[in-house]
Amino acid sequence: MSGPQSPDRFNEDNATYAVRGNETPDLETGMAAIRETLNTLPTRPGVYRMQDSRGDVLYVGKARSLKNRVGSYVQMNRLPHRLLRMVAQTRSMTIVTTGSEAEALLLEAQLIKKFRPAYNVLLRDDKSFPFILLREDHDFPRIQKHRGAQKAKGKYFGPFASAGSVNQTLNALQKLFLLRSCTDSFFNNRSRPCLLYQIKRCSAPCVDRIAKEDYAELVEDSRNFLSGKSTEVQQKLGAQMEKAAEELDFEMAALHRDRLKALTFIQGNQAVNAAGLPDADIFALAAKGSTVCIQAFFIRGGQNWGHRSFFPAHTTNVEIEEVFSSFLMQFYDRMPPPKLVLLDRQLPDEALLSEALGTRADYKVSVSKPQRGDRVKLLKQASRNAEEALDRRLAESSTQAKIMREMVDLLELDAVPDRIEIYDNSHIQGTNMVGGMVVAGPEGFRKNAYRKFNIKNPDTAPGDDFAMMREVLERRFARAQKEDPDREKGEWPDLVLIDGGKGQMSAARDALEEIGVEDVVMIGVSKGPDRNAGRETFHMPDGREINLPMNSPVLFYLQRLRDEAHRFAIGAHRQKRAKTVGHSSLDDVPGIGPARKKAMLLHFGTARAVKNASLEDLQGAPGVSITVAQKVYDYFHG
Repeated sequence: MSGPQSPDRFNEDNATYAVRGNETPDLETGMAAIRETLNTLPTRPGVYRMQDSRGDVLYVGKARSLKNRVGSYVQMNRLPHRLLRMVAQTRSMTIVTTGSEAEALLLEAQLIKKFRPAYNVLLRDDKSFPFILLREDHDFPRIQKHRGAQKAKGKYFGPFASAGSVNQTLNALQKLFLLRSCTDSFFNNRSRPCLLYQIKRCSAPCVDRIAKEDYAELVEDSRNFLSGKSTEVQQKLGAQMEKAAEELDFEMAALHRDRLKALTFIQGNQAVNAAGLPDADIFALAAKGSTVCIQAFFIRGGQNWGHRSFFPAHTTNVEIEEVFSSFLMQFYDRMPPPKLVLLDRQLPDEALLSEALGTRADYKVSVSKPQRGDRVKLLKQASRNAEEALDRRLAESSTQAKIMREMVDLLELDAVPDRIEIYDNSHIQGTNMVGGMVVAGPEGFRKNAYRKFNIKNPDTAPGDDFAMMREVLERRFARAQKEDPDREKGEWPDLVLIDGGKGQMSAARDALEEIGVEDVVMIGVSKGPDRNAGRETFHMPDGREINLPMNSPVLFYLQRLRDEAHRFAIGAHRQKRAKTVGHSSLDDVPGIGPARKKAMLLHFGTARAVKNASLEDLQGAPGVSITVAQKVYDYFHG
């Protein structure tokens, strides 16, 4: 937690709390709730959660001594601004004791990621990183990209910074080691080599084009290379190429030459010279104002496997050291740390971080700032990348802020919207109807808030876009009324964009009025003549229609929002359609299992023919009893 300050007053988000003298009732109530909990606290390490009147978690913190840490929140004159506001909202606390401070630090990171409290530093981009998996559960191991839990038997290499970097490496590895990438079912059903063998990216073990021992040697070479022993692999390939050339086997020599080229490509495609460095993650932090950028480089086996920029949220008025420490624990919450973590600055809790990460990984992890040598050069390069990424982010934010201000003027809004929701529907001739909701804010799209709606109302006619839009909005806002009636969680939109014209707008407005929501700003976006992009018409709440200049930045921004909603809705529709491709009307008949379904389809040819068959015809089908035939007939003929 950041160090104590002594402000005279606090004013933030239209709420003012006196810090000395006459405290407001809210602040007094919060203090009372904390004091009540404080009376029962031990001096042991643990984790505490502060909750508001609805039970929502405001803050998660860890402590070496719970009594001492929680006691600091009632020392009002020493609290910084943001903590005064948090205390004023606190109505209850939840306490969990742990065996050590390191265990408390691990639990704190888990709870922050679970509850995403408003007063904790948050790692926004916490999706899993891709790995390369070399499976070991088959006679001919497979090499593949992997995300998520590492449950499959095999060796995992990573993390890679992005799917693009791992795909690029996999392509080169296929050329280099000729390992299979197909699934086991595909492998088991091959009778001749696939295209990958023809283009020299696989050794075709599925059809015995390579001996098991030779394939095992390729697997061992790939494992050595990914583990950092690339020099050995390079020397071995060079010797094999020379031997083939001496024996005048030029085709084999050319094959080894191509593999050497692939090896050189992987070795040369490094943005950071990490030769001689053990497995390590390198982090550098840059900050300007309240915006913080943390740059990460992933070094494995002496190779740079990519880098990524992170921009933690809720960093205003938080000490840089707290931001960095909280980021690291959340970053490694789901990913095993390497044995070496290098930072561009000294942190006061480095020893605690090392202990906590080592406890999670079950091996020793060193967290430190190097003082000399090549590691310092790497950190300087990471720091430069962090500063450049931060400058780009600030420039983009400045441009985005200007666009948002222009949008407020053009669309006659009251203020810059913090949350914009965009709605679209998708179906094909009324089948697999799906509605999609996309959410955006000043910082960009909020993909964790996207929602899809399967159309469930039986009264909705197939392809009725207006009825679909009504159902989607009724369900969305009825739930919002139930879960956040006071609109304090930030999940109510400041602006709703509907992909459609007057009809869609009318259906959407009627749906909200029926459930008592009349103050949400709603604007329709309809395509122009011939559905040309750039000639969209915007339908205002009062019935007016406006058109923006074709070179307007606001128009481009709104088009991007609309296109993202369109993309998301179509994707949801395709997923639903893919699930129903193999569905038959016979699947819905109660008491009909796979065997009887297959027997009827083989006899009649199609499910439609089964549906139209008479009772006598059904009874005459092989494997279909009189009782089953009656069930099928009654189901289709009522």
